[in-house]
Amino acid sequence: MKQLYKQTKTKWLLLFFAAMAFASCKVEHLTPAKESVKDISGDWVVISATRNGTDLMSLIDFSQFKLSFKDGKYTLVNRLPFLVSKDGAYSLDDPQYPFKISFTATGSPAVATAFTYPIVNGVRQLTLTFSPGCPNNTYVYTFKKAN
Repeated sequence: MKQLYKQTKTKWLLLFFAAMAFASCKVEHLTPAKESVKDISGDWVVISATRNGTDLMSLIDFSQFKLSFKDGKYTLVNRLPFLVSKDGAYSLDDPQYPFKISFTATGSPAVATAFTYPIVNGVRQLTLTFSPGCPNNTYVYTFKKAN
């Protein structure tokens, strides 16, 4: 009889603790913060440039080349090999989560290319990957905002 009493008591205690554990679970419904719109306005300078993985910084002087974005327009300062050769308009495929940027040079059709916008060592960067002309040559330009 004592054995039955102990088994029943143990079962009730287990049931009680299970009920308490279940009742103590709190379900939180979190709403993710809305991602901000990416603002690329300003002047950008090249900090890294490669063609097919080969560093171009020692071969070409990028110090005077700038890419300026303002009010949906872009301007190329001291032009170098780039995706477009004239100034024009730009747009991002998604203002909050951009993966592509389109350049529409004045009088030309739009040209889209891969776009990343990471923060590296606390500094916002903009990386463009493109093939101007020959699809066998892939250029990767990494920019940072000019001071």
